[in-house]
Amino acid sequence: MKTLSMLSRLSTVVAALMLFVLVSCQKESSLSAGNETVTEEEATTLSDESVQAEAGFDDVEDVSMLAAEEEGETSMYGRGEEASTGRLFPFAELRLRLGPCAEITVTPNDSTYPKTVTIDFGPVGCLCADGKYRRGAIIIHLTAPIRRPGAVMTIALDSFYLNRAKIEGTKILSNLSENGNIKFTVQVVGGKVTHPNGRGYQYNSMKYVRQVEGGNTRPVRDDVFKIETRSSTQFNNGVTVNLNTETPLVKKTVCHWISDGKLKIRINSRVLFLDFGAPNNGDCDNKALLTWNNGANSRMITLP
Repeated sequence: MKTLSMLSRLSTVVAALMLFVLVSCQKESSLSAGNETVTEEEATTLSDESVQAEAGFDDVEDVSMLAAEEEGETSMYGRGEEASTGRLFPFAELRLRLGPCAEITVTPNDSTYPKTVTIDFGPVGCLCADGKYRRGAIIIHLTAPIRRPGAVMTIALDSFYLNRAKIEGTKILSNLSENGNIKFTVQVVGGKVTHPNGRGYQYNSMKYVRQVEGGNTRPVRDDVFKIETRSSTQFNNGVTVNLNTETPLVKKTVCHWISDGKLKIRINSRVLFLDFGAPNNGDCDNKALLTWNNGANSRMITLP
């Protein structure tokens, strides 16, 4: 889907942001009146781990979406290798990304829905064509072709590892599109990430995405989306980060970053705001203004 890379970019930005805030605020004062403090060294470590783990959830979604879209095409045009007949080789693009090491099965293996697509990397795992090591299985349940309004994709994980991190939880994408307008939700339920050293966090989130411009044209360059998001991340050391949309985030397809909108960030008892519209009033740039202490403190940050 056209919004897939946009969502991945948002998640990476949010993950990097959460721990950047921890570092910034630790330099100012403790995070709360209690003992819920984080050292700068610890915050830096958590930042690196959380960005990797958040990217892991995005990777699972990317792989699953690619599988869902190709299965929809295959169900429509048939299962074969003859390009001249319009039929597609099953999961050709997915195979380019993963290589030959994953076993991909579809049940039922026909054009009917609902169906389940299982991508099994085995108990030992393998190094995939994209350079990432995966083991375990991604199990994708589809109620209908994912591009069809009303379709729901539920992603479950079975002993799944991306590189060295174990990723658990369920991800649900619901296509709410109607009258040609793209709308959908992406939810993470019971998310959990564990690193080999035992560090990790629990994670739940919900994103609401709707297209506000470009829906009536074929080129994607004029597409603009508005996003509302909320998430809660609880680290094993007791630090909790909650994110909520203060004003909808604006993502233009032609811009690599979120160009407008504001997030409210609560870290334990501290409240901060991140304004993506600053400093250029919504123009495309990789800057955002972080403020805290009721605006008394601020810092311009560079987005990844």
